[in-house]
Amino acid sequence: MTGLTAPIRDDVVARLWRALAEIDDPEIPVSLVDMGLIVSVDYDVEIQTARLQVTFTAMGCPAIDFIQDDIRERLLREPDVAAVVIDVVWDPVWSRKRLSEQARTTMRALGIAV
Repeated sequence: MTGLTAPIRDDVVARLWRALAEIDDPEIPVSLVDMGLIVSVDYDVEIQTARLQVTFTAMGCPAIDFIQDDIRERLLREPDVAAVVIDVVWDPVWSRKRLSEQARTTMRALGIAV
């Protein structure tokens, strides 16, 4: 990456994080970011590709495909994003420690123990 593309990359990555914060978990009205499901976000300026590492609360999560579709659909609406690559990772293992304080507050209000 050249010195000229680094600021562009950083700007797009920040926008991608904001866009991901708009996507709620399909079972709980908490964003994927606040759930701690998004492990990392990167962007390749030259090929306009967003690359994410995503984890899930369980390997058998029935919403894995649905969540990945939501991520792709939302990020492809962003300027400068022509492709989205999602790598599902199980390290780090998801735990309640990954929840943001906002997620904890919302879940407690819904009667979900956290």
